[in-house]
Amino acid sequence: MINSLLIANRGEIARRVMRTAQRLGIRCIAVYSEADADAPHVREADEAVLIGPAAASESYLLADKIIEVAKQTGAEAIHPGYGFLSENAEFAESCAANDIIFVGPSAEAIRAMGLKDQAKALMEKAMVPVTPGYHEENQDPEVLRSAADKIGYPVLIKAVAGGGGKGMRKVDDAEDFFSSLESCQREASKSFGDDRVLIEKFITNPRHIEVQVFGDSRGRVIHLYERDCSLQRRHQKVIEEAPAPGMTPAVRAAMCSAAINAAKAVNYVGAGTVEFIVDGSGPLREDGFYFMEMNTRLQVEHPVTEEVTGLDLVELQLHVAAGGSVPEQNEISLQGHAMEARLYAEDPQSGFLPSTGPLNILRLPEEGGGVRVDTGVEEGGEVSLHYDPMIAKVIVHDHNRTSAAHLMADALDELAVWPVKTNGGFLRNCVLHPDFLDEKLTTGFIGERETDLVPPAVDLVAAGFAALTSMLENGDGSDYADPFAVADGWRLNATPRLGDRFEVGDDAITVVLSLDDEDMSVTVGDHTLELHDLDGSGGDEGYLFRATVNDGWVSAEVDFLEQGYLVSACGHSELYAFPHPEAAADAADAGGVIKAPMPGKVLALNVKTGDAVTKGQALVVLEAMKMEHSLPAPRDGVIGEVAVATGDQVADGDVLVAMQEETADA
Repeated sequence: MINSLLIANRGEIARRVMRTAQRLGIRCIAVYSEADADAPHVREADEAVLIGPAAASESYLLADKIIEVAKQTGAEAIHPGYGFLSENAEFAESCAANDIIFVGPSAEAIRAMGLKDQAKALMEKAMVPVTPGYHEENQDPEVLRSAADKIGYPVLIKAVAGGGGKGMRKVDDAEDFFSSLESCQREASKSFGDDRVLIEKFITNPRHIEVQVFGDSRGRVIHLYERDCSLQRRHQKVIEEAPAPGMTPAVRAAMCSAAINAAKAVNYVGAGTVEFIVDGSGPLREDGFYFMEMNTRLQVEHPVTEEVTGLDLVELQLHVAAGGSVPEQNEISLQGHAMEARLYAEDPQSGFLPSTGPLNILRLPEEGGGVRVDTGVEEGGEVSLHYDPMIAKVIVHDHNRTSAAHLMADALDELAVWPVKTNGGFLRNCVLHPDFLDEKLTTGFIGERETDLVPPAVDLVAAGFAALTSMLENGDGSDYADPFAVADGWRLNATPRLGDRFEVGDDAITVVLSLDDEDMSVTVGDHTLELHDLDGSGGDEGYLFRATVNDGWVSAEVDFLEQGYLVSACGHSELYAFPHPEAAADAADAGGVIKAPMPGKVLALNVKTGDAVTKGQALVVLEAMKMEHSLPAPRDGVIGEVAVATGDQVADGDVLVAMQEETADA
């Protein structure tokens, strides 16, 4: 039994590991950077040690420092979580050299599965199905192009050391091959320090299905069934579920057997995930899946497996790391259906740009009744620009897939987050989309429907509740129908109508409410929505509303803020601000000013004062949340001022570049 555990990670996964370890009576040691000094995982640990500045390269990625802390604090074992050092073979070796248990596989297994080309060659020997492709050492562009021609387009160029969606390019025809190769190699070199690539046949209508495996030191390997992770955006998983929709007993047996063979090929010990690319053009087939990669760690989406099997995967990790055995395969069964949605700090209305800053308001779904929430932040904290922008994982479990999807939507309805933006409304739209409910899943699902899935900034339900709140606040607030009972005008047999004005983002809107018996319609511009069976209640800090829209219930929570009303409905929170007279002037001035859309670092300045630019030309490149963001010119013109330099750290809203005022032609 392990008695003391250092958790070499932060945030949600650090708390997740700690929750199980402390339940088992294990003393937990946290490490933290200067940016995480007040983080929940630090406060909840039995002991916490500062290891460096905010940058991960100066703190959470310092293997030697973490080993030193483990020795100083008497930690018997280290759990790496996921990310950071979790798949670092040298770190696993260093733990062993210092007589510290590494809660994970051996360094040899990590290395064997760490490079995609070598892993695929190993899988071929183990009789695991592999996607047709080129996995050889020769990286001459002509050789790679010839291999792609032989495989047949479309092909996928992938960095051999890649991961997280980086270092991947789809090529549809031969003439685009070299430019795509160069782009892929640049990104691979920058992200992984290794520009080598492999070429694979691109599977049309692909699905992403993975199998959770567990091995022990006695050579036994079992599977914990599969997860479907097909809902992705730019190769990043968004929603995961178990079991996989459309899975048959025969395909499950073939896929899980292949996953076990993959793990046994590297003498795998601990929790691992074997990922397959699956032909989703029709029903699942026993010969329609191919090995993609193996993640030699606990996955972000492991909770859905826990929900359908009833197992605590972290507990099983610790048990195996201490020399224990995995359960018998026949002891593990599937129960019901589980889903996980990744709630990120990002703004879907702005192309999913990261959204960082303080969490002045953070209300997550209430746990219980099949709902679970894993999070690393809390109200009053912040989403830091230095790390992954995940706020929480919302997990649900119900008796079938349809009920689980609706339970997820209900859970997301409870979200309220401000001023940080989230993808909550987007996630809700995903699980309620008719094609999702009909199991029409591929990795292109989101990309093909993104316009429909991104909620509008001005939602008619939210706008109506904002206007109703304004009217109630101007009245006595005792009854939601009171505003229409005020005798403040004259009309003859007309529908009662009241309106109010707000600013939502950079837009000024007018909301008109019309009352007809017990129903109310909301009009913004040319769009109208009817709300039926309206009910509401209020207090000193806000209102709660409920109504029927299109035969379904919607609810909203309205917070009173100094700037206006924060309306949280359908997974999305938006501020309906009180109008201010400077708004028009501000909007006009903004036409020639390029501001930072988020905190970050200036990676590149492409212009200088006096340069002539055209609309859409990239002026500044920012790095934030481990991603690059190119900021374009809003119009044709001339650069009047450059306010920053390469390498500068900037805050959200800082002016980066200003264009000269437009002048009329002489």
